[in-house]
Amino acid sequence: MSPFRPIAFAVVAALAMPAAVSATTFATLLNGANRSAENKARDQYRHPAETLTFFGIKPTMTVVEVSPSAGWYTEILAPYLKDKGTYYAAHNNPAASERAAKSVETFKAKLASSPLYANVKVTAFGKDAYAIAPAGTADAVLTFRNVHNWYTNGFAPEAFKAFAAALKKGGTLGVVEHRLPEDKPDAMQTTSGYMKRSTVVKLAEDAGFRLVGESKVNANPKDTHDYPKGVWTLPPNYAEKDVDRAKYAAIGESDRMTLKFVKR
Repeated sequence: MSPFRPIAFAVVAALAMPAAVSATTFATLLNGANRSAENKARDQYRHPAETLTFFGIKPTMTVVEVSPSAGWYTEILAPYLKDKGTYYAAHNNPAASERAAKSVETFKAKLASSPLYANVKVTAFGKDAYAIAPAGTADAVLTFRNVHNWYTNGFAPEAFKAFAAALKKGGTLGVVEHRLPEDKPDAMQTTSGYMKRSTVVKLAEDAGFRLVGESKVNANPKDTHDYPKGVWTLPPNYAEKDVDRAKYAAIGESDRMTLKFVKR
């Protein structure tokens, strides 16, 4: 387990964990044979059961995951939503580049590897590609450790507007992102992989969202936010390779904010 104990709090009492979704339910999926040992080892840092519970994800929902990358959360969300809900994976826009197209092919190959992923709907997301799901149909849009990419590439405001377009009124936007302390220079947000909470909240509010809760479940007080190669210095990337590897392993994965918004 991680060296720090997750602590969650709600900004309003209405954000208490819904009884219909428990960590035990997700825990069953976390032990699934479809998940690699490597991915399971990261549960101690990413806290998927607690995070999805905090966001209020239920098996009957229509959920969009934006930028699922290799599918770490897909392994949990796809089987969870398979029978009663709908799961959209808003992956890279294959028309954007050869690299983007290859990443989509790799992701689709993963989906083809197990019947647990049979009902996944893959859509395109990226600069100038924002049709992540039919307008006004999603109960929740989730994204994990991606805002810095959109911010650095200059389309974060459009991305958040796309999330609002896909959601029903009152729908949930759940964001997990590497947290940059507010007293750090703003410029670090384009170089370090970390984002300020105030920046993320403003992006969401400008797109028509209201912050209704946040959790410390993915916080890491050991993270000092000041590494030679930004957040990628820490595990699982270890951008410095063997340089001070033991020190970074002892810190663990990054300090992350976990924010819950609703569409106004």
